[in-house]
Order: sequence, then structure tokens, then C-alpha cells
Amino acid sequence: MIVLDATIVNVALPHIQTALGFSGTNLEWVVNAYALTFGGLLLLGGRAGDLLGRRRVFIAGILIFSLASLLGGLATNQAWLLAARAIQGVGGAFAAPTALALIAVTFPQGPPRNRAMGVYAGMSIAGGAVGLLASGLLLTYANWRWVFFVNVPIGLAVAALAPRVLGESERRRGRFDLPGAITGSLGLAALVYGLVNAATTPDGVSHWGDTKVIVSLAAAAVLLVAFGFIEVRSKSALLPIRVLRSRDRTGGYLVSLCIGTALFGMFFFLTLFVQEVLGYSPLRTGVAYLPMIGVLLVATAAASQLVSRIGALPLMIAGSAASAGGMFWLSRVTEHSTYVGGLLGPMLVTALGLGLLFAPLLLVSLIKVDNSDTGVASSLVNVGQQVGGAVGLAILGTVAWSAVANSLRSQAAAAAAAAKTATVHLSHAQVAAAQKAASNHALAHGFSLGYIVSGGIMLLALIITIVLIRVKREDLSGIDPMAAPAD
Repeated sequence: MIVLDATIVNVALPHIQTALGFSGTNLEWVVNAYALTFGGLLLLGGRAGDLLGRRRVFIAGILIFSLASLLGGLATNQAWLLAARAIQGVGGAFAAPTALALIAVTFPQGPPRNRAMGVYAGMSIAGGAVGLLASGLLLTYANWRWVFFVNVPIGLAVAALAPRVLGESERRRGRFDLPGAITGSLGLAALVYGLVNAATTPDGVSHWGDTKVIVSLAAAAVLLVAFGFIEVRSKSALLPIRVLRSRDRTGGYLVSLCIGTALFGMFFFLTLFVQEVLGYSPLRTGVAYLPMIGVLLVATAAASQLVSRIGALPLMIAGSAASAGGMFWLSRVTEHSTYVGGLLGPMLVTALGLGLLFAPLLLVSLIKVDNSDTGVASSLVNVGQQVGGAVGLAILGTVAWSAVANSLRSQAAAAAAAAKTATVHLSHAQVAAAQKAASNHALAHGFSLGYIVSGGIMLLALIITIVLIRVKREDLSGIDPMAAPAD
């Protein structure tokens, strides 16, 4: 529900803009208001589950998220909707890490946990693509308000069932790390805000030098450094340093950051390409992702079975390599590419890689972590993906949109030069067709460069995996390698 929400709202943005009169700049805050509270409070949400009881915090987060979704669907003005989106982010920040932590502590290490993580991974990765299909259906047959209303019955059902099917963890006594909570939450929020606003816009205008971007990123650096010093010295740290001492877990968090960055670029540019260049409707765009979802689910199910037999490292290496290969293949896209001939193959290869990668990544990120720290360890996985998405918006957006703008300028200059020497004047229809062709060429060129960067990021994930991940097959199989064999 949480992953789906991000995609489904993004697709509905033009409809929201028309209905509530958002300007282009203000419309960004429909996304940013959620991203800031969600990204900023993830660590706090994970630790709150460890201290106050994970089921209790999970239910509270789901109810807050559902209530905010209802309020968002009922919004009659901009301020109302933005406030609802910020509250949604709060609910998501408390629900997301505790959901993963509850799975980790409910299922014992070995095949049961591996299968459970496989299901979680499949739902998480497919959620973005399913959101595209759901948004197309809702916007075609209902209206934009239903992209928020759809969360309400799901959330109420989850909150009602949770006490019956989920066990509660014990509440822990101890002092709450208020300085860490303030510096960590504000630091992450400032980092996300700075990166989101730094992105180059579709007209090629760069904002990296804007005062608010520089101030935000500088404040993030200061706050996160202060957070680090506080956590090292604190006896009741929000992020205990012991969680990061495992090279396997640290490697897993870094790979999660890479996935968030690259995956954001894949969905963002691919969705724009099929709608702007191929001319697909939102509904048809969602249908175009169905083969990818199918491969994701099959690969994730296979990985959850194989991880007990061959270990996490071979799957993570194969997954990172396949994802990188798929994104490099996507970089060959041109304005003449078709869905079947140019997009489907690399989409399926990328989906195969992500499916093989994500389930073992989750297991490695939580390997041998104390039950008392499962919530904060889970939150770090979500932090990596959320910050990675912001990095993707900033870096990949800058590369792609700068290339688009440069291509359009060069084509316009060439067209102007040709017009001076032309003896035949073009009709309005011919001019419009030429402008559309130029736009399609520019978009394909810019997105191609974006996919090259995405592929490079997944290569970095591959290198991190090879260098840092040392987890053994026995660590994930639930088998004690020192135990005597059965008679």
C-alpha cells in the first residue's frame, strides 16, 4: 500500500493540478510534503517500534496513513491536500519499518523467513508498477480523489486484522534519544529536500546553485554529522552503532541506496517515454508493465527458495549484474523504438535482476541483528531506498533533462538555419510534426543517458556486493554448521 501510493499519486498529478489550481512549482509539494516527513521520520519510526512495541506502532502508522488518505481525497484546496500528504508521510514512516521488522521477528531464520522476505520483496518491487495500472484504471473510470480513497479500506482491514495475526513485542524501558531524534530526522529531511529541489527541470534549468539547495544540503551535512557524534556517545541511541558494525548489513544498506537511485530512474523515465513518445494512455502504460511484474514475482519467488541452497551472495551478484545489463540495454532506446522491439526485452532482464536481488538483500540487511534492534535495522533499508529516490531525482534528472534541453536547442538552431535557405514554406501541420519529432528525439536521447547512469549505479551495487558481502549460506539456512549430523 505504501509503495503503491507513491506511484499512483505521481500519475494523478496533472489531474490534481487541474482540480485544485496548483501552479507548476506548488504541484511539486504534493510529492515533496510526503517525501520530507516519510524520509525524515523513518529512523524514528523504526526505533519507536523497538521501544514501544512493533505491532502497536505498526497499527498506529497504518491508521494515520489511512486517515490522511481519506483527508487527501476530500481536499478542497491546496493547503488541505498538502497537509494530508505530510500526515501520510508520518504514517508511512512508522508503518514501513515496523512492517519489515514484524516479518523478521515473526518468522524464524531459515527457509520460513526466506520465503516471507520473498513475498515482502515481491510486493515492494511490484507495488510501483501496480500503482501505474491502478492509477490508469482509477483516473479512467473514476477521478483523482480515488487514488487516495483506495488506501482507506485496505488500511482499515489491515489495522483490524493485525491484532489477530501479529504477535506483540515487549516494550523496552529506557531513556528516549531526543537529541538523536531531532538531529537525525531534521538531517534526513534537509537532505531529501535539498536533493529534490536540486534536480534540473525539463526545460534544462539547473537548480544546484540555488540558495535553498545549498543551505539545505549544508544543513543536512551539519545535522547528520552531529547525529553521528550523538549516536556514538549515547547510551540509548536512536541508531545504535552496533547495527552498522556488520559489514554484511552495511553493504546491504549501501546496495539498497543504489537500488533506490537506479530503480527510480527506470520507472520515471520509462513511464514518460511510453506516454510522451509512444503516446500511451495512463491505463495502457500500466498494462505495459504487467509482463515486468510477472517476471519480478517469479524471480523473487525463485530467489526466496534458492537463497537457502546457494546463499545470498551468488543471487545478489547475478541480480546486480542483470539489473545493470538491463538498464544499459534500455539506454539503446531511440525515438523509433517500439514497446515490443525496444523496451520489453530490457524491461524483463531488469525485472529478473531486481527479483533475484531484493529478497536476499533484505535478509542480508537484517542478518544476525538483535531482536531489540530489528526496527531500526529495518528502517535503514527504507532510508536507503527513500534517499536513493531523492538522489535519483537529482542526479539522473540533471543528466537527462540537461541532455533533452541541449538536444532541443541544437535542433532548433539547425531548423532555423535551414529555414533561411528554404524555398518552400512548411504548413502548420508540417511544422507541428517536425516539432513533435524533435521533441521525441530529445526525450529519447536524454532518457538514454539517464539509463546509462542508472546502469552505472547498478554496477556500483555489484562492486559493493563483491567487496562487502561475506554472509555464508549457513547463516540464512537456519542450519548450525557446528551441529552434529543426525543419525
